Amino acid sequence: MKTRRLGRIFRPNGRTLIVAMEHTVIFGPGKGLERPGETLAQVIAGGADAIMTSFGIASHFARELVPVGLILRSDGAATKLGQDVPAPVWFGVEEALRLGADALCISAYPGDHKEQATFENLAAVARQAQTWGLAVQAEMVPGGMGSGPDFRTAENVALAARVGIELGADWVKVPYTPNFEQVTGVCFKPVVVMGGAQRGSEFEFLSELKAAMNSGAAGGTIGRNIFESDNPRAMTAAIAAIIHSDASVEEAMAILRRK
Repeated sequence: MKTRRLGRIFRPNGRTLIVAMEHTVIFGPGKGLERPGETLAQVIAGGADAIMTSFGIASHFARELVPVGLILRSDGAATKLGQDVPAPVWFGVEEALRLGADALCISAYPGDHKEQATFENLAAVARQAQTWGLAVQAEMVPGGMGSGPDFRTAENVALAARVGIELGADWVKVPYTPNFEQVTGVCFKPVVVMGGAQRGSEFEFLSELKAAMNSGAAGGTIGRNIFESDNPRAMTAAIAAIIHSDASVEEAMAILRRK
């Protein structure tokens, strides 16, 4: 059963474009997520392979999500208004199965004060998911979500990625870093890059994604750089061209301008 579920997320070429749309839980309904149904329609039309999202969006927009793989965000975080919280797991295998999800996503933070708590969360979710044939994406961020480039070195990201795999993830989502081949080279399961905050320009982001793909990445789990774009459908199509068609950055930019 897990093989079928992974096949709804990863294409036969072993690559995937996952659009992340769970940010409202932390940041509120910002640009691109005020009306999630409209954004879902745009990114699916643009070529998204799967959507990673919250329980609320997944349950309300079930019909819209039929054409793509579905990844349910398992763990939670404080809103921008709240205080830091330990590391809560809000949704698990039972909720994912009820929603018809193909996978769960859960984060872990090597080197952060939440390291052990998040490792325990990941291991527990992976163990339960394995029992029921659900897949797991581990979002592995060295130093935590607030860490900077000095902590997100190739060596640290490689460690984080490998820990995620060792604790049972079917693939890992990690920050991009120069020398990314040091990360993909030590992982025996797929590695996708996280999008993070919007870059200074679309060209900058697409160039970073292309470098990751050239270094062995299996795709990306990308949110704000897509749904905050002025044209989410076109941005999705441009990213999909790099991931699935080995398009150059210039070719991707041409798609972006054309749509």
